[in-house]
Amino acid sequence: MEPPEMINAGELVLKRWEIEWAPAAVAAIQDSLPELRQFLPWATDGYGLEESREYIARSRADWDAGTQFNYAIFTTIGELAGSIGLMTRMGPGVLEIGYWTGTPYAGRGYMTAAVRALSRVALTLPGIERVAIKHDEANKASAAVAVKAGFQEVAREPREVEAPGESGLTIIRELSLPA
Repeated sequence: MEPPEMINAGELVLKRWEIEWAPAAVAAIQDSLPELRQFLPWATDGYGLEESREYIARSRADWDAGTQFNYAIFTTIGELAGSIGLMTRMGPGVLEIGYWTGTPYAGRGYMTAAVRALSRVALTLPGIERVAIKHDEANKASAAVAVKAGFQEVAREPREVEAPGESGLTIIRELSLPA
């Protein structure tokens, strides 16, 4: 199973992460820390070039291992708008989508478009029957993206709080192949 390294999503292009984009990722994350740190434990003041390069190197290794497929999200004029990925950690037949959006790009429908495009690709991959999004109940922006992209709530699970904005309740939403 290997998704394409580049996906056209209308006003956006999803591209497999490249190490040379590490400085742009740091800038996007640092500019968006007030929002990101609420729900992403890794989004801290200390996130810098070394952490970004490590993430991209790990992303590339995970892609090659077939366990995770992470993309940078670019606007058509080449601005880094966020990140999105497919993860195999939920087991056979399902891919989980995770994402973050840079603050200047939030509320424009970009992440919903990226989720829809990546979901369409994921559901064409061999053995994949459904795509899932997990988000904290308090993360209203992630919830809105999932709902707008057509994901339906299937479960709620308690978990340890890891970031200051979290409630400790994970909502799982899924999109399945048509019956």
